[in-house]
Amino acid sequence: MKEQLQVSTRFKTVCLILAAAGAGTFAAGLFSDRETAWAAYLVTNYYFFSLSMGGVFFYVIQNITQSGWSSAFKRVPEAMMAYMPFAAVFFLLLYFGTSHIYRWSLPEVIAGDELLQNRTAYLNVPFFYLRIFICFALWVIFIRILRILSLREDSLDPADQDGIMALFSKSELYSKIFIFILIITFSLSAFDLIMSIDVHWYSTIFAFKNLIAAFLHGVSVMVLIIFILHKRGYFSFLNQYHLHDFARYIFMLSIMWGYFWFAQFMLIWYGNIPEETVYYYLRWQKGWETLFFLEIGLNWAVPFMLLLPVKTSRNMTVITVVIIFLIIGQYVDLFVQVIPGTTGMLRFGLTEAGLFLGYAGLFALVVATALSKARIIGPNHPYLEESMKHKF
Repeated sequence: MKEQLQVSTRFKTVCLILAAAGAGTFAAGLFSDRETAWAAYLVTNYYFFSLSMGGVFFYVIQNITQSGWSSAFKRVPEAMMAYMPFAAVFFLLLYFGTSHIYRWSLPEVIAGDELLQNRTAYLNVPFFYLRIFICFALWVIFIRILRILSLREDSLDPADQDGIMALFSKSELYSKIFIFILIITFSLSAFDLIMSIDVHWYSTIFAFKNLIAAFLHGVSVMVLIIFILHKRGYFSFLNQYHLHDFARYIFMLSIMWGYFWFAQFMLIWYGNIPEETVYYYLRWQKGWETLFFLEIGLNWAVPFMLLLPVKTSRNMTVITVVIIFLIIGQYVDLFVQVIPGTTGMLRFGLTEAGLFLGYAGLFALVVATALSKARIIGPNHPYLEESMKHKF
């Protein structure tokens, strides 16, 4: 079995070309239609940030619960976590497009809106980016700590079980601290980055829905990466029981996503309060209703129906098909959240496609590079044998 990933020059070249094409497409979009370009930038940037965040959630939960079955695959979520500093830089660059996305940042809008005037203590540009900076700083620091502990575990002598267990316990402790920070800071960032676009609208469930969405789609992409590596000769021990557990993770998270999606919609529909219903009223007009229902079909109905039977949940091809639907579903979800409140234009053009491919190239390059910097399987993990021989 291969121990360390070798990233080919061809793969790096393709990723860099995609990233450069994405940057060029965005630059061209800024000259032709700045509002559309910045809105697409936010959608795509948040998309890949959420994938990295999903990897973080999976990783810390495995540490906290001392899960044995998944320990052999921990390098993959670690590699996804490596994208977080890049997401931080891209979100700080959003500063230059603030006025094109967030109406609350415009003085002339604030002057004519009494509600916004009462929220300026919180919704103002300096404080907004200070919050983003603090959130990302905390995430990057904890991610770095967990990565160092993981690599330090590899460097120990396998006979030094006391040292290995000490590092394992430290990883668990930091993960327990980190998960509380994650839930609070991610909720705040979801409110700031997405919900504040529709500044007159609010939902107490919004942050939880987006948190579960990040977890669901991050895990889905993580599983896809594991499948790709398996096809290339890594993780040769992957068996039907691993597939079953990965499928059940996706299945469970898709149900949670559907629950929060329905809970948010049903409470607002039943309450019938104009300040709340305006959000969904806007998304049921002029063709948006198609995406509205496609969103729940891709993110809940497809995973639920295809992964419910045991036989299909142990089939790599079926799981891969579900993941592809979920990859599309996350983009539709974010598109419906962002675009109606910004440009209001129902279109997917060159700018949107170019940005997505550019970010995908960068994300793939970052993940592959992180995977290549350490053994693909941590050799000293206490539960490694249990993971490699996993069965029910």
